[in-house]
Amino acid sequence: MGIPAVKSQRYNCAQGNMANELSRRDVLRGSAVAVAGLAMGSAFAEGAQTPEPGKRLRFGIIGCGGKGESGMSEAAKHGDIVAICDVDATARAKGMMTHPKASSFDDYRFMFEAMRGKLDAVVISIPDHHHGIASALAMRQGIHTYCEKPLCRTIWEARQLAKIAREKKVMTQMGNNSTESTPMRKMAALIKSGHFGAVKEIHLWTNRASGMWPQGVDRPAPSEVPKELDWDLWVGPRPERPYAKGYHPFVWRGFWDFGTGALGDMGCHIFNMPHMALDLGSPIAVQAKTSGHNKETFPAWAIVSYEYPKVGDRPEFKLTWYDGGRKPDPDLAPEFAYPGNGVIVVCEKATIYSPNESNREYHIVGGGTIPDIAVDESPGHMAEFARAAMGGKPAVSNFPNYAGPLAEAVLLGNLAIWADGPRLEWDAKKMQVKGTNEYDSLIRPAYRKGYGI
Repeated sequence: MGIPAVKSQRYNCAQGNMANELSRRDVLRGSAVAVAGLAMGSAFAEGAQTPEPGKRLRFGIIGCGGKGESGMSEAAKHGDIVAICDVDATARAKGMMTHPKASSFDDYRFMFEAMRGKLDAVVISIPDHHHGIASALAMRQGIHTYCEKPLCRTIWEARQLAKIAREKKVMTQMGNNSTESTPMRKMAALIKSGHFGAVKEIHLWTNRASGMWPQGVDRPAPSEVPKELDWDLWVGPRPERPYAKGYHPFVWRGFWDFGTGALGDMGCHIFNMPHMALDLGSPIAVQAKTSGHNKETFPAWAIVSYEYPKVGDRPEFKLTWYDGGRKPDPDLAPEFAYPGNGVIVVCEKATIYSPNESNREYHIVGGGTIPDIAVDESPGHMAEFARAAMGGKPAVSNFPNYAGPLAEAVLLGNLAIWADGPRLEWDAKKMQVKGTNEYDSLIRPAYRKGYGI
């Protein structure tokens, strides 16, 4: 898509001294271009931008509140925050107070246009419906891209992000932080090695959305837009709708138009170890049973069955996902009281149990010792991304080889949840449910004018 022209209003500030020149009103409004001399006419980068030896990474931050605030804090340990963007003026102002030399924006499209050649890396922590667009814009400028899970809202977007990352040779990472876990890497390596025998079945569960955000509810009644929020920018690529209390800043996760439900929120954490161990790839079919839903919000609970085919020496197996408080058969791991989130992998020689989504604790059901195994240990999730952006080896959870396929598997479960009952046979090559085009709009989204990949 073409990038829109940058907003005409600018603040005539000396470069590097923006905070001293901005009034409180300026801070709350946000600027399209906050510093002079941004080289607006420079061409897009053709490949990845890597700082010269001895230089620090120049980070752009898209999303300053909630998870964005912690992402910004982590990024600041590995470079300089030179641009921040948020549609919420309060969150944006807080980011500016923490990083007063950064340029400020309310629209990431304008940020990328204004900051051409001025960014090495970007951290994206905004609602799911913007992930794919913001990530694609960054990578096409050769900017190394860190994007929060679940990477994007649709399967087609996951494929596109992997493709662009390969073409532009940028370093990428999804924000499924537990990928850094040494215990998880060791357990995945043991399963991959065949130490526990072939995998027979996998069970994954979460208590989301229970108590976290509403699902299985109707669209809320319209209400007045908060003064600090640019609602049109927040809706972005999705169809226009009136503002209502609850969408912003968090419970959008339960709405089909904006979020990816419990599977999207927690799946990229809880699928993580099995995905690493088995190179899960695409299942051949998915099927779901749910509490029933109205196609406006995700159902209150769902159970999704994934059928995985035989691949090489890996036999066929079934993976079952449970959310909204539903859990696997207690007889699978009888000595454990299943908590809110967890993983059970049933192998020929042992059953592996993990009690939460952090992927840092594993047990053998019935007792037994987990042997040690050598793995490549991470310096930390953001540190792994920064190392890659500085010219080091790619992060494990990079878009093309790991995060893209993982996100695709997670999002495919949402097709089954939408269908609520029928078994959907998946044609991975054509990226389509076999025999029907009923789900095409869920696989590949339509975008509002001004947005696209």
